Amino acid sequence: MTALRRLAAALCCAAVLAPGLAGCEQAGPARGFVPRYEEPAEGDRDGARFLKGRELAEAVAADLNAYLSLPYRITVLARSCAGDGTGYDPRQHRIELCYDDLAEERKLFEDADHRPADEPLAEVVRETLYHEAGHALVDALGLPVREDDRAEEDAADRFAQLMLLRGRPEGEQALLTAARAYDLAAAADPAPDPADEHAPAAVRAESHRCAVYGAAPARHQDLADPSRTACPTTWTRTREAWTRDLAPLLRP
Repeated sequence: MTALRRLAAALCCAAVLAPGLAGCEQAGPARGFVPRYEEPAEGDRDGARFLKGRELAEAVAADLNAYLSLPYRITVLARSCAGDGTGYDPRQHRIELCYDDLAEERKLFEDADHRPADEPLAEVVRETLYHEAGHALVDALGLPVREDDRAEEDAADRFAQLMLLRGRPEGEQALLTAARAYDLAAAADPAPDPADEHAPAAVRAESHRCAVYGAAPARHQDLADPSRTACPTTWTRTREAWTRDLAPLLRP
């Protein structure tokens, strides 16, 4: 990279912290998961600084790109969403990670007297990014669950479990923290929205705990429960199904 291009990249990455600048429009690699940051709305600047400072999108993208070889680029765009919510846009091959969602997640933990909330928030963001990457891969692979919103959401949750449980204890903690966030969300709003294509928050929380226990029962005796007897089998099915589906994209 020339000195001029390095300078342009540095200025572009600094845009998130500088008022009045447009979003970073670097071309970036032609394939794989590529993080990008848009200038935040005034009320979202703390969330933007947190994301950029922790380099969460960069870490997740690097992990995904080391594991998978994609046929095209999937942008991981951090932006202000004005309440629209984090999600995957298949038309643009783009994951949108919303600065404003971070404030809501932080409040959940702080209201539960978990202060400071930086560490749990970072773990929830990682789980969220892997979940949205699951949607992107369902799209890239043309998996049949695309015809069923709930089935696709469940598959995306299982992809997050696969990525976070690939032999890393910190991934186990991230899943358990995400489960805690779902518990807090369920307590704050006990009547699930019938129009929401996701499983109820309490169900998603239990799915993550089941995966953590199922992947390493001996290490998580604190999670042992008669209701989780089938979790090792469930985890094996999750791992084998996603690994089989990802076969065309797996790096050697």
